[in-house]
Amino acid sequence: MSEFKLHDQTSAPEGSKPLLESSAKAFGMIPGLHAVMAEAPAVLEGYQQLHRLVMESSFDNEEKTVLWQSINVEHACHYCVPAHTGIAKSMKVSDEVTDALRNEQPLPNQRLEALRTFVLQMVRKRGEVSEQDLKAFYEAGFSRQQVLEVVLGVSQKVMSNYINHIAQTPIDEPFRKFAWTKAK
Repeated sequence: MSEFKLHDQTSAPEGSKPLLESSAKAFGMIPGLHAVMAEAPAVLEGYQQLHRLVMESSFDNEEKTVLWQSINVEHACHYCVPAHTGIAKSMKVSDEVTDALRNEQPLPNQRLEALRTFVLQMVRKRGEVSEQDLKAFYEAGFSRQQVLEVVLGVSQKVMSNYINHIAQTPIDEPFRKFAWTKAK
């Protein structure tokens, strides 16, 4: 059992209270991940900033979903895969894309598959991607800016995935219907 508390605006450290208020306004609830992160105000603030920056990146909603879910699935994050399934639905990403990501099956087009392949190479090689990895990414129509934005997304997901593993964050009620376990 996790020793991490799910904070709300009454139990959180002072520095986290306005951040949790912001989360509640943005999501209509305090996501469990944010409730855990509230223990360390700088962590919650950093995560919120990273999330905002990924949302403002040059990737469209489908591409953001591929970026996030590729990492979530690779890291076998019990919390983020269901959460991002629900987020993908709210972003009007097709179930075909979402299901392929969750089930580690081919994506419906080559560009999205090239993005997933590059993201996974970035994660698995810990940033030491090859010239061939970069070339394939560029040939799929992506840019040097997007190489760096992949690193931004990896940074965000390392925070959330690792914290969810450590804290055993319970899946938020709206996302429980999307519960997921990594195939063996």
